Amino acid sequence: MSPTMSRLNFKLQATAPGSRARAATFTTLHGEVQTPIFMPVGTQATVKNQTVESLKTAGSNVLLANTYHLLLRPGPEVMRTFGGIHKFMNWDRPVLTDSGGFQIFSLSKSREMNEKGARFLSYVDNRPILLTPELSIDMQKAINSDIMMVLDQCIESNASRKDAKAAMDLTHRWARRSLEARGDSLQSMFGIVQGACYEDLRKESADVLVNLRVNGQGFDGFAIGGLAVGETKSEREDFTAIAAAMLPEHLPRYLMGVGTPIDILEAVHRGVDMFDCILPNQYGQRGVAFTSLGNFQLRRSVYKFSEAKLDPACSCLTCTNYSRAYLHHLIKTDEPLGWHLLSLHNITFYHRFMGQMRQSILEGSFLDFYTRMREALVMNDQENPPTPMVTEKPYKKDKRLQLGDYEVVDSGRGYSSIRQKSSQEVMHSVNPPQEEARNLYVMPSCIEERLKEVEEVVIWDVGLGAAHNSMAVIHEYAQKNLPGKIRIVSFENDTDPLRLALRNAPAFPHLHHAAPNDLLKHNKWLSPTGNILWELIQGDFSHTIHQAPRPHVIFYDPFSMQTNGELWSEDAFARVFECCRGHDVQLLNYSASTAVRATLLAVGFTVGYGPATGPKSTTTVAYNGPTLAHKLGSTLLGQEWLTRWEKSDAKVAPGLRTSEERAFEERIRRHPQFSK
Repeated sequence: MSPTMSRLNFKLQATAPGSRARAATFTTLHGEVQTPIFMPVGTQATVKNQTVESLKTAGSNVLLANTYHLLLRPGPEVMRTFGGIHKFMNWDRPVLTDSGGFQIFSLSKSREMNEKGARFLSYVDNRPILLTPELSIDMQKAINSDIMMVLDQCIESNASRKDAKAAMDLTHRWARRSLEARGDSLQSMFGIVQGACYEDLRKESADVLVNLRVNGQGFDGFAIGGLAVGETKSEREDFTAIAAAMLPEHLPRYLMGVGTPIDILEAVHRGVDMFDCILPNQYGQRGVAFTSLGNFQLRRSVYKFSEAKLDPACSCLTCTNYSRAYLHHLIKTDEPLGWHLLSLHNITFYHRFMGQMRQSILEGSFLDFYTRMREALVMNDQENPPTPMVTEKPYKKDKRLQLGDYEVVDSGRGYSSIRQKSSQEVMHSVNPPQEEARNLYVMPSCIEERLKEVEEVVIWDVGLGAAHNSMAVIHEYAQKNLPGKIRIVSFENDTDPLRLALRNAPAFPHLHHAAPNDLLKHNKWLSPTGNILWELIQGDFSHTIHQAPRPHVIFYDPFSMQTNGELWSEDAFARVFECCRGHDVQLLNYSASTAVRATLLAVGFTVGYGPATGPKSTTTVAYNGPTLAHKLGSTLLGQEWLTRWEKSDAKVAPGLRTSEERAFEERIRRHPQFSK
């Protein structure tokens, strides 16, 4: 084998017009692989709830196993006795082994990191273990996997630059040691690109790993690591595109730990070939099925008498032989057969989906497929809207806990929230709601500072919901001796969330106050000291916006783009910008979406980075001019963001016509914010 030749003999067959999507083949020690490919996760030499035979029937060709878990049990001696994992689990197709880096990351409170490796206690027998690059590769040799991964240090994607660089540099040193430990093994090995959400670090990592050689041998492919660990969806998509573009065309690219079908579609569009994720099995065990009609939650009683097959477009064993009613029964009674059947269907769905993408790439029609499937993969079927994976659990059935389209959900973390049943969106779902309202909206608006310049600060609360944002203002300032007055104007077309929260006031301590009841009864509330006036304007925001006084601060907190697209459009933001004329205005929003920021820029706002919340490293803050931004010390989007936007596949406002895209993009490029 030539020193520069990949052990996998990777062959690029087609690249889709108008996209970076690729179709390719490569050859492992246990057979040929066609890409794009999804690899079910068989952490401990088994894919949960499946047999080798059912996996083959579903279309599985490559499985992922985990070095960390197999090292602890059954151990390298067992693997060597059987000659590797293939004979041990009776699987005769390719296997990729993760190195244990992600498991080290997940043990953040019970492991010690140093240059040598990661020291931790075995969860099997509590013995101390030092997992080094050499031990990881030695174990992967014992497993005899077709593709080995280097040991890496994975950190949160929103980590500081200093921490991200330190972890990246350590990963590079461990990558060299991993290559040295491979020796003359015929097993292939992938390097892992790190660098968190810093474009220059991602480029540096790719450059180092692509050029790394030990005894003339480099890596046979590259993984994109450090994503799906805290970043927003838009950040993940942006940095997937950035990292993939920096990797060689003649070697496979693997995005680790991702994800849902829509996540995979977006990553394939950006040039990724290989994927793994536990979701098909995890969703199946929780009663969720991916179908051509949307995501079904089989626990719901709507299926109790349904004789229909699960998915009319699927011919898997589950869909061929069992009704939705029977699957509903199995899931409701926690029968393992239900977990097996739904997981089998989900894995089949994934493999069929990957095959459809591959075929469309080979035929040159991927861009049409991509456009069509972006909508189909997130659509709601009218009989049973999809249930996304959220941590919140509904309380036991109780009429008091539901009102109209809303229900109370318990986070399991000491607080409750309101969820819209039709969309399954949870209001303030990431952090304790009052903490998030205060940190994301109230404190960054610097109300006391603004009152030094004006007699009254007008706050628009767009999306009253359960009144977390407005009540956070009231709790913060009602008892203070302010130099002026605060006027809160809440916009809402459906007050059921607030009424439901008040009905269950013990679960919502922020409402233990006279203000919310007065607001619903009289459409306004005045504090006893007269320093805060809270008003309610009911109806669609777009139709009632001109009924309110001009704002100084806007809490822009409607449901997401998927649920409430009208309020995220260019027209909506343009109307808001027009209403801001007359004085300096600050708009705060929970999103970090590239498209949202671009839309705000396009209509004239000056846009910066808002505070972090939960897994989001930043949110968005906008101003109707640069003066207030500079006065409040906001960090504005700069050339680095503009460069990322130019490479993004989400450049324009939602719903924008193709004929308008060029003018939209030019407005952003010419925005004074980016002039030097």
